[in-house]
Amino acid sequence: MSTETMSDRREHVRSIGVTAVACLAGVGAAFGSEALTAGASLNDAATDPLTYLLVFGLIGLQLFLLPTIGVYDDEEFGIKHYLFISLMTFSFWFITWGIMLSTGATF
Repeated sequence: MSTETMSDRREHVRSIGVTAVACLAGVGAAFGSEALTAGASLNDAATDPLTYLLVFGLIGLQLFLLPTIGVYDDEEFGIKHYLFISLMTFSFWFITWGIMLSTGATF
């Protein structure tokens, strides 16, 4: 018999959901960055401030929406969660967009 309670299972499913949303937001930001800089040179695309605004905007949107829709309670959404969501989104954006820029891939 399992010693795992329903609360532990709910916590696990919630953490998987938050991680998936953060990762998909990063990949989506990379595709959005590619769309914003279509036709630009490599250096111009990499330094375009709109791409940075896009990824930071998606991070801010997640940080606002997750507590608002009830994924986290107000008292349990702390600095660790802010850093995790920000790091995951930024990392996936950076890696995905870096691959797209270096290979010349478009969607």
